[in-house]
Amino acid sequence: VFLGWMGAILGLHLALPGRHVEGVKLQGGSRLMYKLNALPVFLLVMALIGSLSFGTGLLNLGIVYDRFVSILTASVAFSCVLSLYLYASSFKKGAALAAEGTSGHLVYDFFMGRELNPRVGSLDLKEFCELYPGLIGWAAINLAMAYKQYQGLGYVTNGMVMVNVFQFIYVLDALWYEPSILTTMDITTDGFGHMLAFGDLTWVPFTYCLQARYMVTHPQDLSTLAVALITGLNFLGYWVFRGANRQKDTFRRNPNHPSVKHVKYINTQRGTRLMVSGWWGLARHINYTGDWLMGLAWCLPCGFRSPVPYFYAIYFAALLIHREGRDNHSCRQKYGKDWDKYCKLVPYRLIPYLY
Repeated sequence: VFLGWMGAILGLHLALPGRHVEGVKLQGGSRLMYKLNALPVFLLVMALIGSLSFGTGLLNLGIVYDRFVSILTASVAFSCVLSLYLYASSFKKGAALAAEGTSGHLVYDFFMGRELNPRVGSLDLKEFCELYPGLIGWAAINLAMAYKQYQGLGYVTNGMVMVNVFQFIYVLDALWYEPSILTTMDITTDGFGHMLAFGDLTWVPFTYCLQARYMVTHPQDLSTLAVALITGLNFLGYWVFRGANRQKDTFRRNPNHPSVKHVKYINTQRGTRLMVSGWWGLARHINYTGDWLMGLAWCLPCGFRSPVPYFYAIYFAALLIHREGRDNHSCRQKYGKDWDKYCKLVPYRLIPYLY
C-alpha cells in the first residue's frame, strides 16, 4: 500500500504539468530549477479517493485504519532505505554539502543529511518528499479515518469534520504557496538525511492524523458554540501564520512591493535586510505562534476525556521552542552584531509582550 502510494504520487508529479521556478542562489552562485505542481496533484488525489469512497463505495478507505500499523511500518522502512541511499550518494563528486551534515561523525551526518539538494535527474528529492507524499498523505489518512467512522456510525461527526477541514486547509495552504518553501531553511540550509526523510514520510502523515484516528473510536458531536469558538481559534492562528509568512516571503522577493514597502528594517553587513515592524516587529517567530494556535484548534474537537489527542499541541510547542532556539543560534552566527541589534529592536521570541 505504501509503495503504491509513493509510486502514484511520484507518477502524478511527473505526469501533470507544473510551473518551473528557480530556487535561491546556492553556495556557488547557481540556482536550481524546480517543477512545482503539488496543488493539482493534491486536489486530484483527494477528489479521486473521496469520490471512490464516500461517493461510490468502490474504494474501502477504512483499510487504512485497519492496517495502520503495517502501513506505518512500511513507511519507516522506506525512510530508512531512502536515508541510506541519500548518505551513500552524497559522496559523489561535485555534490553540494550542508554545513550541519559534514561533521565527520557518521551517525550525526547520516541523521542530519550531508547533501544539500540531492536529485535524480531533474527531480529534487528533498522538495518532493517535503510536500508531496507526506503532506498529501496526511490529508488522505484523515479522510480514511472519517470514512472508517462513517462505516461504524452511519454518519461523520462534526468533530471529525472539523479536524478534516482544518487540516485540509492547512495542507492546501502549504501547497498553494509551494514556491515559498524554496526560501526556507529546510531547502536552503539543511541537508537531506534521515531527520527530514523520516519526518516527511513517516512522522508528519502518521502522527499528525492522531486526532482523526482518535475520533474513529471516540466520536465527538460538539455544540454550536464549541464549533464556533474552535473554528475562530483555528482561523485566528491561520491569519497570524499566513499573514506573517506572506509578508516575509514578499519582502524577500521584492522589498519594494506595495504590501511591504512600509515595513521598517535594518541593513546587515551581509547585505541583507531584517524586518523590525509589521508582523515581524511583534515577535521574531510570530509565524510559529500562529502555527501552534492552529494545532491547538485541531486537538480541541476531541474533547477532554483523554490527553492523547493533545500530544500534537504539546509536542509542537516543544518543537517550536527548540526550533526558535536553533534559528536564533544560526542567525547569531550568520549576522553577528547585527543580530544583537535586531534582538534589541524585536525583544520577544514567540509571544508578544510575554516571551
